[in-house]
Amino acid sequence: MASKKASLPWLLDTICAILIAASLSVAVSAVMEGRNLVFSVALAGLCAVSALRSLTQVKAATDGQRAADQAKAGWRALCYPALLSAAPGNRRMLGEEVADAVDRVEDLDGYHARFLPLRFAAVVSPLLIAAAAVPASWVAAMILFATLAPFGLGMALAGTAAARAARRQLEALGHLSGLFVDRLRALPVIVGFGAEERVGRHLAQATREVADRTLGVLRIAFLSGAIMEFFAALSVALVAVYCGFNLLGLLPFPAPEKLTLGQALYVLVLAPEFYLPMRRLAAAYHDKQTGEAATERLEAFRRDGVDKEMPELGRPPELRFEGVSIDHDGASVGPFSFIVPAGRMTAISAPSGAGKSSLLHALLGMARVGEGRLLLDGKEGAACLLPGHVGWAGQVVALLPGTLADNIRLACPQADEAAVERAARKAGLGPMIEARGQGMALPIDHRGSGLSGGERRRIAIARVLLKDAPLWLLDEPTADLDAASAADIGAILYEAGRGRTVLLATHSEALAALADHRVML
Repeated sequence: MASKKASLPWLLDTICAILIAASLSVAVSAVMEGRNLVFSVALAGLCAVSALRSLTQVKAATDGQRAADQAKAGWRALCYPALLSAAPGNRRMLGEEVADAVDRVEDLDGYHARFLPLRFAAVVSPLLIAAAAVPASWVAAMILFATLAPFGLGMALAGTAAARAARRQLEALGHLSGLFVDRLRALPVIVGFGAEERVGRHLAQATREVADRTLGVLRIAFLSGAIMEFFAALSVALVAVYCGFNLLGLLPFPAPEKLTLGQALYVLVLAPEFYLPMRRLAAAYHDKQTGEAATERLEAFRRDGVDKEMPELGRPPELRFEGVSIDHDGASVGPFSFIVPAGRMTAISAPSGAGKSSLLHALLGMARVGEGRLLLDGKEGAACLLPGHVGWAGQVVALLPGTLADNIRLACPQADEAAVERAARKAGLGPMIEARGQGMALPIDHRGSGLSGGERRRIAIARVLLKDAPLWLLDEPTADLDAASAADIGAILYEAGRGRTVLLATHSEALAALADHRVML
């Protein structure tokens, strides 16, 4: 709808072009006939319409950009949540998906800002101009119509080749982005194993592939532009030759009509305008191929986002695992079959590597469910429905540069300072807050420098308490702690978790003994 609205100024631009041609024709005829008043009026009209046309083109560009911004905003609203909530087992290389969500959305700019508004104008405007030319010279109008067929055929052939080239180029760009991010994340490993040269060659090869495909796209773009300009110039030349020979009486056949100087000038001015909308469309044709190829890649986010509506968990849910196997880190664990009762604490115990963490990751959408069913209150799709609605504390406590309050507030960004401090003190961080003397403004870096293992764990527990969700997923919440600290955190979890569905994975017999229900894998 926005692109159709953006087409209207281009149609008004065509009407202005017709009025400019008419004003020029009247002005020249008035000079030839000595009608000074008519000449003055025609000249004033020419200036006014020229100014209006300039404003119209500015309006067309502004409306087109507004339509593009609206379209890109819609795609970002779809892509970003899908990218952030997608399970690693379901995605391509991270860099490739990020490139699609960022760069491919930007590739839609020219498609919506220029091509779509110009497409409608490129069909209607030539018809308006040809109809306007008929009263002055129906032969010239027929010449214009006759040259439309090869012009359109050239655009179609060039467009088909450009579409394939643009698609290949976007694939190569996405692959290069994925490789770069993937290798950057693995840089310590690459350096440790002395693989810098081999990885460099790999990236250089991917870069050359992008460069080659970009040159291929440019070759097609220049070729298509040359084809359009050739047919447009040829058609204008035919009209000019006809009008000139008609005025001079040198046509090699009986003249079907007799043109005046004003009529000939009117048709000659309209002839380039006849092809201008199509030349504009041809110039934006590369935007079309790039935009359609980008849309094709972005549709993957729409497919991945189907049926992933986030529910609000109003009460503690029951979880049921029925023959569930988990694909995680290139291996498969399971199958598992057990029930996590609603509103109770369930502890999962098993040797290392048996799949405790993988089960929790599957509930968060961070690992793929290979086989079996994972039910939430008797309904399938828990792995898609739960992320964002649970209290989570993993084995590794992620910290960000900022204050203690900022790090706890990650679980609930809208929480006020009082709520954050209550959660921190309830998690047992009160002694640290008092000892450091900076309160909730205590600075923390991404490494957690100066924090003990118990303090890190308590920050994770504080996040769970602040989230106040009806379902908690806790992965080894007392790992690497001394007996006193582990007992303290266990008591906090037991007290605060009453009435919630709590699923915790632990090696600790003392913590497992606090649970209402226990599962041995």
